[in-house]
Amino acid sequence: MSTLVQPKVRIRALGKVFEHSTAPHPALDGIDLDIADGEFVTLVGASGCGKSTLLRILAGLEHHSSGELLCDGHPVRGPGADRAMVFQHYSLYPWLSVIDNIKFSRRLKANRGELTSADVEAASGRADALLSLIGLEKFARAWPRQLSGGMQQRVAIARALMGRPAVLLMDEPFGALDAQSREVMHDLILHIHRVERTTIVFVTHDVEEAIYLGQRVVVMQPRPGRIQQIVPVPLPAQRHQDMKHTPEFRALKAEILARIKASAGMETDADLLERLNAVQATA
Repeated sequence: MSTLVQPKVRIRALGKVFEHSTAPHPALDGIDLDIADGEFVTLVGASGCGKSTLLRILAGLEHHSSGELLCDGHPVRGPGADRAMVFQHYSLYPWLSVIDNIKFSRRLKANRGELTSADVEAASGRADALLSLIGLEKFARAWPRQLSGGMQQRVAIARALMGRPAVLLMDEPFGALDAQSREVMHDLILHIHRVERTTIVFVTHDVEEAIYLGQRVVVMQPRPGRIQQIVPVPLPAQRHQDMKHTPEFRALKAEILARIKASAGMETDADLLERLNAVQATA
């Protein structure tokens, strides 16, 4: 007899309504999604589709208005050590070195007497291991201002992983980086995912990024935010940048882009150019 495997994250009929003075604003409606243990899921969609709101609800930073949200079978009622979040802006503490930024949460617990000396020693070893994992061993004593944007985001990711969270939530973490740095970070986060085996939920506006990183791409549509389609990504686990240039990758990207544009009522560049040419021809 087979045993059903409980998903790491279970979302059922989830809704979110923001209460405004004029009228309630429904941000999410009827979200159903299961995320497996160790899975890498990406969320994409037009602006206003609620992908960042959904991520904040998963983190416990927002409360859902209706439905059910479980992590490891337990209701999510607020922030917890089982979930960590990485934002687009690095938010490193400028008065702390790289290694101390990574160890910051453990320092707080140590100062409150919640850790033994053995715990502190183990935490120090964990910080060193993460520093090696992100490739910044030589910058352990550097200050955040001495690092590039990509390096600062590496430190933010290591800090989020310090407590071994079951779920890592990432809200457009590479949005502020240049194209070359983004490619480096793509391969780095995939390497971290393989080593740490953490479940990752990753929000992005970049469809190419969503496909390259994700095992599944959740396509959302706006007004209110709903899941339009969940697209499996037929790429091998070991990925490389050249995959982005294959016909299969380009076809999947075009399919997802078309769905986003259709759901948001957006014109394609070709549609817009054709309409402008028609106007000029009749002028």
